[in-house]
Amino acid sequence: MPKPEIYVSTDVEADGPIPGIFSVLSFASAAYTGEKKLVATFSANLETLPDAVPDADTMAWWAKNPEAWNACRQNCQKPEIAMPMYRDWLKQLPGKPVFVGYPAAYDFMFVYWYLIRFAGESPFSHSALDIKTYAMAMLKGEYRSSTKRNMPKSWFDRLPHTHVALDDAIEQGALFCNMLKANCQARSSSIEA
Repeated sequence: MPKPEIYVSTDVEADGPIPGIFSVLSFASAAYTGEKKLVATFSANLETLPDAVPDADTMAWWAKNPEAWNACRQNCQKPEIAMPMYRDWLKQLPGKPVFVGYPAAYDFMFVYWYLIRFAGESPFSHSALDIKTYAMAMLKGEYRSSTKRNMPKSWFDRLPHTHVALDDAIEQGALFCNMLKANCQARSSSIEA
């Protein structure tokens, strides 16, 4: 019997728009079952890459969010230590990990680059599930209008969005699980009709 999917909601905080020339400052994952059970979490604050220089626009944003900045600069680890630990954490989850992000294109790009560079592999393979794209399909609308502001309130739990990676990973993971449940219920209703 195949392993169930585990939805690994992941949030990255960085000092620029792309990996390699900019650095991950902090990242976190919250692993959920499809039934919205939070199985495990992982988070790490990372030392910056030695040759990277922070992006001026990104640092201007950080200057307006000092609490989040302070949170992501505590107890920083070397990426070559943290990323193998993260890889091993993903491998011990009770199912096949599926990366979930909002937006997945940004967060997955960093996580994949860091896993390949510092851990030698990605347990996610090349796959990432984007919450906004999933919302577009469910709402039957355009991608750019599929924002949180236009999503049904029933999809949201009362969880904080603080720009602290673990808070945001938990919040968006719960959002995804609520969407998954609503989509399954809608599908069941249409089959019964």
